Amino acid sequence: MSTRTPVRRVVSLVPSLTEAVAATAPELLAGATDWCTHPPGLTAERIGGTKNPDTARIAALAPDLVIANEEENRPSDLAALRAAGLDVLVTEVRTLEQAFTELERVLVRGCGLARPGWLDEAEAAWADARAGGTVRHAVVPVWRRPWMVLGRDTFAGDVLARLGVRHLYSSHPERYPRIPIQELTAGEADLVVLPDEPYRFTADDGPEAFPGLPAALVSGRHLTWYGPSLAEAPAVLTAALSAAR
Repeated sequence: MSTRTPVRRVVSLVPSLTEAVAATAPELLAGATDWCTHPPGLTAERIGGTKNPDTARIAALAPDLVIANEEENRPSDLAALRAAGLDVLVTEVRTLEQAFTELERVLVRGCGLARPGWLDEAEAAWADARAGGTVRHAVVPVWRRPWMVLGRDTFAGDVLARLGVRHLYSSHPERYPRIPIQELTAGEADLVVLPDEPYRFTADDGPEAFPGLPAALVSGRHLTWYGPSLAEAPAVLTAALSAAR
């Protein structure tokens, strides 16, 4: 990425990063995806989804920087944006520590901003987070029809591990494996963790598939987003996990 041109216009292809820029320098945001729901009232132009962005519209916005993620965005779209002459910064976030490092890279080195106070608050909140009591073993579905769960090497899995929850498929060869429900319910889990995104699990849609297992309904934003929500995530997630007994 060139450092010769000051960054005054940013397009974000990642909801977490959209919120991070908006909380730090909202005037920079020229475009964001349809899935960028935070902060409420975001006025940046919508440029399609994370998997199907309108690359021509993005190019027409003439951003100084496009921020993306290797998991959320397709290489073909990022290649098209680079071919249009745009600078594209691609993040990789698979652990909490990576999240902090990548947020600083995007905001400070990428956008040329001062390190925001909320990032310091988030690091402090997680430094104080402690897994209490016995380690719990969970299945963590992220989709239904077909059932898909957290596998190896995921940000959400690392977040849960720091709160005392180990998920059963952390050593699976795939990051988001498809697992038959019969296998999920026949395992050694003592907890099922059901986030409200990407699939929106609710009290009426999800827990009934795991009879006999306590179900923790958790905020997907606090489990999977890496941005300002990290500051409150330890408290929010701990409360939801503690309620599932």
